[in-house]
Amino acid sequence: MEHETFFKQASTSTLKDPFLSTPRRSLAISRRAQEMQASPLRKLAAIAEARKKQGTKVYHLNIGQPDLPTSAAVFEAIRNFNQPTIAYAPSNGIPAALSAWRNYFKHNGIEFEESEMIVTAGGSEAIIFAMCAVCDANDEIIVFEPFYTNYNGFATIADVRLRAVPLSIANGFHLPTEEEIEAHINPRTRAILICSPSNPTGTIYSRAELEMLVRLVKKHNLFLLSDEVYREFAYEAESISVARFSEIADRAILLDSCSKRFNVCGARIGVIASHNNAVIQTALKFGMARLSVATLEQAAVAPLLNSPDAYTKPIVEEFHRRRDAVYEGLKSIPGVTFYKPEGAFYIVIGLPVKDSEHFARWLIEQYQYENETVLLAPAQGFYATPHKGINEVRLAFMLKVEDLQKSLMIIKRALEQYQRSNP
Repeated sequence: MEHETFFKQASTSTLKDPFLSTPRRSLAISRRAQEMQASPLRKLAAIAEARKKQGTKVYHLNIGQPDLPTSAAVFEAIRNFNQPTIAYAPSNGIPAALSAWRNYFKHNGIEFEESEMIVTAGGSEAIIFAMCAVCDANDEIIVFEPFYTNYNGFATIADVRLRAVPLSIANGFHLPTEEEIEAHINPRTRAILICSPSNPTGTIYSRAELEMLVRLVKKHNLFLLSDEVYREFAYEAESISVARFSEIADRAILLDSCSKRFNVCGARIGVIASHNNAVIQTALKFGMARLSVATLEQAAVAPLLNSPDAYTKPIVEEFHRRRDAVYEGLKSIPGVTFYKPEGAFYIVIGLPVKDSEHFARWLIEQYQYENETVLLAPAQGFYATPHKGINEVRLAFMLKVEDLQKSLMIIKRALEQYQRSNP
């Protein structure tokens, strides 16, 4: 009877659980999870797939997935892999991959010992490792906007804050003055992160611009993180590595990847390299926690890294032709703001519209010319500052020249119709 009375009271009571000293907490995902951004590059992809199923041809200018074939050397290396077991690789990378990265860098005038590198799961993991190595929670890293949109996601994972310095399409997104950059440095700033040649702008920072950054990181005791995954894609200017500035050897961190230069995006082989032993040993500990990078893929890309020119030269020549075709084609579109990108295979252009995302959605949802349309990447997702890039889009040169020319013609006709209905 006493037990029955207790359970009746408990079932109707509004008191706390008698077996807990504190109230029950709500079941919710973390703040980090809530702040994690979805990729803005893929938000219109489902609509594009639906249009294709309806029979409309879609030209993809929205994402940087090279369309050229992967070298046969990659598949040959996989076929020749003769170990009886695909075992865990060493956490810093298999010897063949580390040696190949060392040879690759040396070929490009950059000297690293194998002990100064950690093979990573693509350039993405290299960036996350670098952020986590140099920053505590809520520390800040300076970036220049527009920037590679996944830097936002990497910073969220690392619990780091990005402080964006705005660039301008008027000068091809080159760096502002030293004083303007310095104004964004505060006591929580730990690093400056750059990408040159740049995704999304195709900008290559000059030696003078890099020397300015070198002065700033020395003056304020900061790290300089350099994303150099597009090194070979340099058309109008030399791509200079931060690793060539010996005066910041203790604070320069190079972030690199095989993905784009060799057309092996799915292999996911990158590297973090630095002369700062504490940074590399920290990255190694992170690497131990995730065990290892895929063994087969490391072995497969080693031949490419050991003889890079044979594989990169024809790829770069093709993208150079595509860059020129896009630049010339943009001249025929009234009201478009653009420049000549010096490298990579991207350009950010200004459109004569109020909202580029609205235009891009209309273009993929409603518009067609001769049963064809174009998928664009609205540029707002490449900015951290609200309302920046609202009339801009990024184009990726992922199609052969004649298809790029057709795409730009469709954009021109679409803009004419869109402006009539959206004055």
